[in-house]
Amino acid sequence: MVPADRVRDEEQGGIDVSNAELSAGAPPTSTWHMYRAMVGIGVCCGLLIVSVYQVTLPVIERNKAEALQAAIFDVLPGAVTSTTYRLQEPDGFQVSEGKDAGEQLVYAGYDDEHALVGIAVEAHGMGYQDVIRLIYGYSFENDAIVGIRVLESKETPGLGDRIETDPDFLENFKRLDVSLTDDQTTLANAIVPVKHGEKTHPWQVDGITGATISSKAIANILDQSAEFWVPRMHAKRADFEGQE
Repeated sequence: MVPADRVRDEEQGGIDVSNAELSAGAPPTSTWHMYRAMVGIGVCCGLLIVSVYQVTLPVIERNKAEALQAAIFDVLPGAVTSTTYRLQEPDGFQVSEGKDAGEQLVYAGYDDEHALVGIAVEAHGMGYQDVIRLIYGYSFENDAIVGIRVLESKETPGLGDRIETDPDFLENFKRLDVSLTDDQTTLANAIVPVKHGEKTHPWQVDGITGATISSKAIANILDQSAEFWVPRMHAKRADFEGQE
């Protein structure tokens, strides 16, 4: 009988050898092979991720474009078609065929008789949790913001995210005053947030109880954006008319 610590090595002609002797004679495991395998797996995973991204990117971009189009019509009641314009200062607004990096874009909405309904403008700013992205509609006829939709938000569920759903809060934006001064160069009144139930002027935003920071953020985003865009759009209204 062969002792427990020894085995019979058939390759050595049946000679009994110890486990230690077998281990000493075995070739060492190559770390290079392990490293090469790990690198190969990493490269394959990277290529797979890139391939999936390239395949899904057109679908993602199409879905984003469709969501934006729906949002434009939502914030411009009565609009059925839209045209994208880029701001080209000091000349005014020009029709844009694409969206190049750095371009400042707005979206003119037209009714079924091709009359200008208003302009949809994207804006963003810091909320309670993260950046809030939204789009709002501006009406030349009313000198007012006539609708908003939140495009992206990470505000607290059940509290801050009420900026997207609270009917009383959204009522602020049925006709939020953004009239200009007599010289047409700036807003006559800043858009300001107030505590819930204390709104007394059409340029004030009635806040949400329990979501004060988020509702203030919306008011501040609109104020900063309208201060920049409204005087420019008002001065160049003719650029948007007669395009549809």
